Amino acid sequence: MKKRTNQTIGAFGEEKVSEYLLAHHYEIIERNWRVREGEIDIVALSRKGIFSFIEVKTRSSVAFGHPFEAINNDKAHRMQRLALAWLATHKCFGCDYAIDVAAVLIAADGTFTIEYRAGVL
Repeated sequence: MKKRTNQTIGAFGEEKVSEYLLAHHYEIIERNWRVREGEIDIVALSRKGIFSFIEVKTRSSVAFGHPFEAINNDKAHRMQRLALAWLATHKCFGCDYAIDVAAVLIAADGTFTIEYRAGVL
């Protein structure tokens, strides 16, 4: 199997999570929104009108831990600040929002699984 870079693996995971969200009736608003403090992987809107700010962690192995283990308190608080920055930038004060995380595990044969947790913050 061809060696994959972290960037390629990450892009694969974000694409698969975007497809997952579309299949669950979300609208993808933005991908890889960046400001000085960081990046939001995916911004999506549910059919209930709730913005979801999704952090995607993709791994080809759990040798260094499950992807969710990469989200510590500092990362979670940064995600919340980024979500609020996005809402302010888009003049969406008072809009309902959630911070979600998605873990994508890619097996050696190229199959993958997605584990999605909504409203973690």
